[in-house]
Amino acid sequence: MRLNLKRPIIFFDLETTGVDTSKDRIVEISMIKVMPDGEEITKTRRLNPEMHIPEEATAVHGITDEDVKDCPTFRQVAKSLEQFIRGCDFGGFNSNRFDLPVLVEEFMRAGLDVDLKRRKFVDVQNIFHKKEQRTLVAAYRFYCDKDLTDAHAAEADTRATYEVLKAQLDRYPDLENDVDALAEYSARGETVDYAGRIVYDDKGVEVFGFGKYRGKPVAEIFEREPSYYSWMMEGDFPLYTKKVITEIRMRGKLKK
Repeated sequence: MRLNLKRPIIFFDLETTGVDTSKDRIVEISMIKVMPDGEEITKTRRLNPEMHIPEEATAVHGITDEDVKDCPTFRQVAKSLEQFIRGCDFGGFNSNRFDLPVLVEEFMRAGLDVDLKRRKFVDVQNIFHKKEQRTLVAAYRFYCDKDLTDAHAAEADTRATYEVLKAQLDRYPDLENDVDALAEYSARGETVDYAGRIVYDDKGVEVFGFGKYRGKPVAEIFEREPSYYSWMMEGDFPLYTKKVITEIRMRGKLKK
């Protein structure tokens, strides 16, 4: 089934130095840009993460320091990458919780404030888990009747994700072929930042999504306990999360 698109959608996958969204870096990125008329544009490249690739990460994706030593850094490709994704929605496998936060962090390190909040994000894994409870390899076999022989190669995972979503639309009549609807269905909850540290409650208020103040209004806690803001700013939180809490704190000060 061909996707019913209002805007182009980018299916993407990252291979990284680890699983910490605030610290780890991209070593390979693959994107398939699907246009509303069905045209597909694929871009895949390796990147020098400017840090050692741990052996445990190499064991997953097979990429070593030697493989990327002469590759460009993310900063060097950031502007062209931003142009490629501009105005697009996004699709991925576990992308809402991992790939998207990592990508945003890389843009911020490169000095580009790429705000994606107006875009829609279709997480194929969330659709799959709601329907069948499987991994990407199993999803590919289940929906497409194919074996994912190059699992953990960014382009192979990216194309498999794209094919799985189309197969899901064929399989489930109740799954609407519309990116807005797919994004809503695959969302795990409305987050303010990309990492889920700050979320909206049922009244649309920004509250903490973690720790001792989970569920408490961020602005209220910062007013009552300014040191908590300082602790977060000095801690190992993603750059975008720090941007979000700073905006909330400044907004509170302007109201006084």
